[in-house]
Amino acid sequence: TIRPVRRSYYDPSSAPGKGVVWEWENDSGTWTPYDMDVGITIQRAYEKQHPWVDLSAIGFCYVIDFVTMGQINRQTQRKRRIRRRLDMVYPLVSGTLPKSQSWPASPGAATAPPVPTCACPQCLLVMSVKATVSAAGPGTATLQPRKAPTAPPAASKAPVPAPGAKAPDSVAAVRGSLKPLAAQGSRRQAASAPALSSASATASPPGAGSSKASLPGLGTLNRSHLQRLAIAQSRVLIASGVPTVPVKNLTGSSPVNPALAGITGILMSAAGLPVCLTRPPKLVLHPPPVSKSEIQSIPGISHSSRKTTKKQAKKGKTPEEVLKKYLQKVRHPPDEDCTICMERLSAPSGYKGPQTTIKPDPVGKLVKCGHVFHLHCLVAMYNNGNKDGSLQCPTCKTIYGVKTGTQPPGKMEYHIIPHALPGHSDCKTIRIIYNIPPGVQGPEHPNPGKSFTARGFPRHCYLPDSEKGRKVLKLLLVAWDRRLIFAIGTSSTTGESDTVIWNEIHHKTEFGSNLTGHGYPDINYLDNVLAELAAQGITEESLAQEKD
Repeated sequence: TIRPVRRSYYDPSSAPGKGVVWEWENDSGTWTPYDMDVGITIQRAYEKQHPWVDLSAIGFCYVIDFVTMGQINRQTQRKRRIRRRLDMVYPLVSGTLPKSQSWPASPGAATAPPVPTCACPQCLLVMSVKATVSAAGPGTATLQPRKAPTAPPAASKAPVPAPGAKAPDSVAAVRGSLKPLAAQGSRRQAASAPALSSASATASPPGAGSSKASLPGLGTLNRSHLQRLAIAQSRVLIASGVPTVPVKNLTGSSPVNPALAGITGILMSAAGLPVCLTRPPKLVLHPPPVSKSEIQSIPGISHSSRKTTKKQAKKGKTPEEVLKKYLQKVRHPPDEDCTICMERLSAPSGYKGPQTTIKPDPVGKLVKCGHVFHLHCLVAMYNNGNKDGSLQCPTCKTIYGVKTGTQPPGKMEYHIIPHALPGHSDCKTIRIIYNIPPGVQGPEHPNPGKSFTARGFPRHCYLPDSEKGRKVLKLLLVAWDRRLIFAIGTSSTTGESDTVIWNEIHHKTEFGSNLTGHGYPDINYLDNVLAELAAQGITEESLAQEKD
């Protein structure tokens, strides 16, 4: 197998120029370096002292957090460790930058085609392509009809445009084939369809006149003619089950790079397959327009909207009185650390904040999970939280009482629309619309008295109108009433602080696609969101509590 290689040069001020390598920890516990371009992006943000960098701009669904030195998957929220190494030394090149050393060679290079190491179709293909690219001059790529050869030729030519020719935007289909394989009787190989191929079987020497019988080049064909040919072949190839490769900018202002079509033809032709370059799927955020008469209420759920109800902690309850319901005193503390202050449980609490009525020595055990802490530490943790009468174990996240959040005031609407989600063609769709206006932060928020922004509202979210989908909606209504769906903080997408953000309960905001990971089909989404709601203390038992 022969593969292309290349040597790249980077600025001395970039990450490789400084010997910096960024790595992430894989599942086996070893470290894997990022691709060079990714490492340069991470290093640039690191040098600018950004707290984090979002890699979605370069095609990766990750956020790099420099504070915790972690990589966070934006879809699954899985976190991996990262590290920065300074021991990678690359050679420094001074003076004029050398010419790019890569394969294929540049046009006009006086290099003879190497002798293939074997007679397999793949080696014959690669060697003939190298010879064609080296010897062919600009303008030799033409559009020809494909015909089944009467006999296998001695040497094959790959369907690669000459390096000097630019394919128009509308050239959306490239069918590559290996001529020696045509003798096997493949119908698709013998089909009469347009394809990009070399102008002649043998490369003409520079300066030689072109044959009068050759077909006109790409430059002489108008755009509409090319587009009709390309679309016709794409339909035939896709209908026959040909593998497709998504390519951007097929109808934009930038041409498709001929090298892309060429290398695609090489790889797929080597396997004896044709190639069809197709447009990538489009992002579909919203359903088709729906009239008011088509919108239906959801059976079993009263009303079609509700506003945030701000629940306060029960008055007259001190932190000590709240914790007393969830704790048992421990006379003989175990020989381990308090995971809040990190001091031994047999020693006084290490918390040095505002004093409480509880002494630093007593130790208590939470009745459900059995984890042990200093009472002084638990009171301090409660005072730093929402003070809503609930408590969450800092070790295992078990919730005691009814947990509420700090979601700012807003409105939640929900109804059924007569369209189906991808993967749920057997039912209609529940549409949820959240609307939270900007305002001023309250005492429970990070910066009381400071204004906060609310970007992207109203936000539209979608659930299948199935039994499980309605169950999720009912639990989301409980989460809304408990102010747990949104919070005020720093956006992981834009980096903006003091803005409304999602609060660890994922929603699907794409209606007809799943390009960002926030759409359908997703067979595990409903189960995943039920688990996320349970982590916030919202289960089917919560529905009975709300009725009570």
